[in-house]
Amino acid sequence: MLMTRLSAIACALVATVACVTEVRAADAAQPEAAALAASESQIPNPSLLTPYKDQQPIVLVVRDARKPEVWGALKKFWNVAPVESVDPSTGEKVTRQGVFIKVPLGLNTAPSIPAENPLTAEKVMLGKKLYFDPILSANNKVSCASCHNPQLGYSDQLTTSTGIFEQKGGMNAPTVYNSGFNSLQFWNGRAASLEEQAQGPPQNPSEMHDGKGNAWFKAVERIKAKPEYVKSFARVFGTAPTRDAIAKAIGVYERLVLTGNSVVDRADLAMRERVEEDGGGKLEPNAADYAKVLKAAIAAKDAEALSALTLEVGSEPAKVSQVAASLANGRNLFFNKARCASCHVGDNYTDNAFHNLGVGAKEGQWVSADLGRYGAQPTGHKDAAHVGAYKTPGLRQLLSTAPYMHDGSETSLEAVVDLYNRGGNLNPHLDGKMRDADSERDAAKAGKSAVIPRKLLLTPDEKKDLILFMRGLQGDPVDALISAP
Repeated sequence: MLMTRLSAIACALVATVACVTEVRAADAAQPEAAALAASESQIPNPSLLTPYKDQQPIVLVVRDARKPEVWGALKKFWNVAPVESVDPSTGEKVTRQGVFIKVPLGLNTAPSIPAENPLTAEKVMLGKKLYFDPILSANNKVSCASCHNPQLGYSDQLTTSTGIFEQKGGMNAPTVYNSGFNSLQFWNGRAASLEEQAQGPPQNPSEMHDGKGNAWFKAVERIKAKPEYVKSFARVFGTAPTRDAIAKAIGVYERLVLTGNSVVDRADLAMRERVEEDGGGKLEPNAADYAKVLKAAIAAKDAEALSALTLEVGSEPAKVSQVAASLANGRNLFFNKARCASCHVGDNYTDNAFHNLGVGAKEGQWVSADLGRYGAQPTGHKDAAHVGAYKTPGLRQLLSTAPYMHDGSETSLEAVVDLYNRGGNLNPHLDGKMRDADSERDAAKAGKSAVIPRKLLLTPDEKKDLILFMRGLQGDPVDALISAP
């Protein structure tokens, strides 16, 4: 009996020592508090920064109807020209070489720029380098561009993305196109800015993190080991590489992933010019406006814009007239019978809100473990109306960003339109805009409580015209200075 007790005590002591050893090993793997803080953020040292006179500020120029010649004078996306400035440290006037960005037609406002993260050319190029560099992933194999590839619509055209060690994520990769206009980032809106969004993947074990140690501390250490990065961060931020500076650089880069100048945008401008010339009229593009811009595209041999609408440079006038009429009808359906504009509004065709379409529901019930916006809302602020609700995506560049929906479950625009045409997928949390309020009231009067999807009752020809209008939102590719690795 005594030997048995001694043996048990010895085993307990061994287990305790092993446990303490494991704890100490885990502690040793964690960075010291001071080192961790320094990797997160640092106060800039002005002496390290590129001299003020040599910094290239970026100015975003949108087409102002009152002074269209200013925007029109810019011949390309990235334009270098002198900028008169006042050096804040000396008060002296200096002339710097600035960059004037020609914001694409159709984007009538510029993305908002955080005061603490102003645009400069040097910062954009640093952000671009980081975006394409797999150094942010623990195994040096996954970059931002792995899932948000410029050649694949700034997405990956997969149902769900493949991350570190070939792991599959649970969401379709949202495109970066015009993401600077989003009020919240990610499908469930859990990030308030591009800078905050950029910090997510490097610490996500299904995207870039190997699950060992502090993900961001290790990522910063890898970047600090590269002399060219150390030099760039010093010049741009006046600090060593930090998590704060990395997020800012990537956010600045992504803010310039801009696309527009679609056939729809061109027709809208043609309409406004026509109304101005006529001295008044309805502000609504007609078939003649679409025909005018299509003929101009043919004359300019704009194969990209034409191919989105099944046209070619040598298309016959009759074919052009037919497509123009379909576009005009598709637009009318978009803003009326099809009710698309109840959520897809503004320059980027999104209300930046969250809606439950029933994507993820089965047999009338919400069965997905992911709760959408509801799951991302902080405790104390949960809104049951947002169960299964996901962000309204913008509609530009749809031909480049399939498959669709947060889970990539709809493989074509035809499938998407069919989903809306049947009123979404029935579930208790179906968004109010997807429900047939009249039928629900009638059911309530009869003593029945029911969620009833609102069917659009689109005909086959109406579906085709609606889809053609959405295809007409395919704009110019992102400028190569931004998109090329």
